[in-house]
Amino acid sequence: MAEAPTDAVRPILVKIQEGIAALRAEVGQFRQDDRAEHERMESLIRKQRRDAAGMLVMMRATASDFDERVSEVEERIAALEARTT
Repeated sequence: MAEAPTDAVRPILVKIQEGIAALRAEVGQFRQDDRAEHERMESLIRKQRRDAAGMLVMMRATASDFDERVSEVEERIAALEARTT
């Protein structure tokens, strides 16, 4: 005859609880890793914004200087043209 039936509910529930505990630990580690990566990306973005702002200032200064020099050349050419006519 078959052996006496055994109650399998308790061992199944224990394994489910162990699985849930392991999953919680993995999720916690993932959150820590994700938070560190997010902070690293934020610092890189801040650095790139500062760099971009600095390049914009340099570009404006360069364009302004170039515009001044071109204006001076245009004035000289206009003065030379006025003398010859």
